[in-house]
Amino acid sequence: MRGRPRTTMPPSLFAIFPLLCAGLASAAVGPIDTIAPSLPGGTVVSAAPPGPFFQDFKPPFPTTNWWVGYAAAPSQDSVVAGPFPFMSRALDTGLQFGISQKRTFDGTSVIQTTQMDWEASYVQNPNTHAAHKATAWDTQTVTIKYFSASGAGFTTYLVPGSPYITLNYATATILLTSRNGNILTVNGQAVSASPTSFSGTKFTVTNSAGTYTIYSLNGSITFSATSSTLTGSTPFSGVIRLARVTAESTSQAVLDAHSGAYPTGVTLDYTFAGDTATMSFTWTVVGNASNLLQLTWPHHRKRMISPTFVSGLSYLTTKGTMKPALGNVWRMSYALPTISWSAPRAPHSSCTQQIIQALVYEVQHLTVSVPGDFYYWGKGFQVMGRLALIAEHVGRQDLIPSIISVMKESFAYWLKGPSSGQTYAAYETAWGGVVNGPGARDPNVDFGNGYYNDHHFHYGYMLHGAAVLAKYDSAWWNANKNIITAFARDIGNPSTADKFFTVARCKDWFAGHSWASGIANGAGSRDQESSGEATNGYYGLILFANILGNQDIIDWARLLWATEVDGAQTYWHLYPNANDPDTPYPEAGLRALTTIGNVMDYQAGAWLFWGAQRSEIAAIQILPVTPINEGLYDTAWMNGVWNYVAGEMADPGIGDDWKSIIQMAYGEVNPQTAFQRSTNITAWGYTTSQAHLLYHLATRKNPSGAAICTPTASNPVGTFTIRAPNGKFVSSTAAAPNLVASASAGTVFSFAYMPGGGSIQNTVTQQYVTADQNGAAPLAAARAAPAGLGEFQGGATGGWDVCDASGR
Repeated sequence: MRGRPRTTMPPSLFAIFPLLCAGLASAAVGPIDTIAPSLPGGTVVSAAPPGPFFQDFKPPFPTTNWWVGYAAAPSQDSVVAGPFPFMSRALDTGLQFGISQKRTFDGTSVIQTTQMDWEASYVQNPNTHAAHKATAWDTQTVTIKYFSASGAGFTTYLVPGSPYITLNYATATILLTSRNGNILTVNGQAVSASPTSFSGTKFTVTNSAGTYTIYSLNGSITFSATSSTLTGSTPFSGVIRLARVTAESTSQAVLDAHSGAYPTGVTLDYTFAGDTATMSFTWTVVGNASNLLQLTWPHHRKRMISPTFVSGLSYLTTKGTMKPALGNVWRMSYALPTISWSAPRAPHSSCTQQIIQALVYEVQHLTVSVPGDFYYWGKGFQVMGRLALIAEHVGRQDLIPSIISVMKESFAYWLKGPSSGQTYAAYETAWGGVVNGPGARDPNVDFGNGYYNDHHFHYGYMLHGAAVLAKYDSAWWNANKNIITAFARDIGNPSTADKFFTVARCKDWFAGHSWASGIANGAGSRDQESSGEATNGYYGLILFANILGNQDIIDWARLLWATEVDGAQTYWHLYPNANDPDTPYPEAGLRALTTIGNVMDYQAGAWLFWGAQRSEIAAIQILPVTPINEGLYDTAWMNGVWNYVAGEMADPGIGDDWKSIIQMAYGEVNPQTAFQRSTNITAWGYTTSQAHLLYHLATRKNPSGAAICTPTASNPVGTFTIRAPNGKFVSSTAAAPNLVASASAGTVFSFAYMPGGGSIQNTVTQQYVTADQNGAAPLAAARAAPAGLGEFQGGATGGWDVCDASGR
């Protein structure tokens, strides 16, 4: 099956057929849909529309890929994340590029400082925004043309993995400017401020960046060299290529031998055979395709089928060493997930009653969530959907209608549009995508959703919940199918035949994972700090595709998921005890941190934009815990995670929200241990619940067959008076709500079950007992609802000790 074809058209046709901008061929995996999105919020226009970079094209445009900074407002001048091993800037004055050579480890992150080594331009350049533009792009590459009224200019093919920058000049006078110190030598001869002439088809040039070799593929060039520039003597038509020579003694010979074949684009291909996908990159090549030299990253090398590697050349990047492979076709094999709705094993019988008890409580206490954003609302929406699936798996189908009713009522808020004063979804027309309507004008709304940040995070939750709703209510699906499909197309469109959405918006196929960054702040550095939510985005797409019943879309979604998991395990999961010579991170100190929190183009480290606790850094790579993720939580990594966060897991000052996530994932290692460690958990955050935790542990692989869940100390349930050891009864009144053991006849309290503990309610005042966070003040019946410090765990010691869930 074919992937996305190259978006291009002959330059002479741009003015005649400007609407043919999205490509001229269709993919074998056809579009999910092609109709214009019709959302309750209508259409909005981004406050940061693309600049003239796309002047010959119409939306949709990429918003999250490595090169979007070439096009993004306000200045189209950001340093972009590629084409690796280079980083680059497409400025009015020319194309700047360089390869970072300084890698440091600061105890938290590896950092490769961005550097620009050279700027490629031409003497006739008018140096304006409108004088450079995209002429073609595909799933990995982009072609840029610098042009002038006289016809002079150059075209550059920016191809990730190429160790060369390729520049195709048209009757233009070449101008190469050093951006990393003075030019020191050309062909071994020192240069100065006074011009020196050099002629030939190959030049070795040194500046502070080291040695670059310049190749002319179309005849001899004469350069006038000064300490800052190399200037052609006459207008030139033909291709030149620049490559940085590395410290390896053979690197110059390797670069020389392969300089004559250059790529101009790539086609992504994929075939499916059962539960295996073969993904191929096929580069379009000028010259001998079998002599094409392309650099691989670690995730490529572990998946490539029968590669021909070349030694003697390498470049160290943030994501490890790039090493060359020969030929214009790479084939890589991926195992596809086989899990869809529920766990592949029945819950262990030792857990069934506890699951049902928690499930019944949680269903009875569901409330209708009014959306304030996509992100947090979506988490709750997915959690409710999972409760319905759990109910089916444990034989409590009677609970499902109540869950579906609440989900439908909550989703209905998205149907009201902007006049309701609520958050709403709209189609953004400048770039082409579904966004938070108010967020299209404000990058601070909903984590930048309106500026295309985090779409796979946000819409994965939405798609997961909506797929469950559709599973149990076909009438709802028929009424809302087009709206839900728009979200699926936004993050998972497989085909350029869909004229409203870019293909696989967040996925960087060469990098091996998605990016979360959109167009905000000029679309500079790319980053992703929640690999767990990235995989969940594509899990939501898998479930959506199951509702469609379209096997092509199911397989496409499974490939998105499989490649995301592979990227997470390669670049986010660290293995301190592993002895892998091909690790992306040779620094032992970094690997000892067990989990990368954020992967960026120029750094990767155990940190987050918003939190510093080890449990937070680990859990955000885990959540949300779903059945399919048993393919994500490998044993070696989870053992490392537990050792790394053990201190925080035992710290009562750190909340349970993150701890519960780690306990659940540890079930892949040992479900019995995970259960015992989780018995004091009383909070589950936005992405899970006690029923979900118990269900997940109960359905893990359990080769011994031993009981997973064991009876736990449970609070008494019923109405009671409370008597202290001194014989006095506890009383509490509306005027004096503190619980004081001083009366001869006590207040009657109602003790009830809550997940992880229980509640205590004054039956006279109807107020719930709550505790002081510091354990200093008396207990008091002073809260209208039992939550947080109003949840208690009892322990029998002759009578009952009543402790707040924090342990006080």
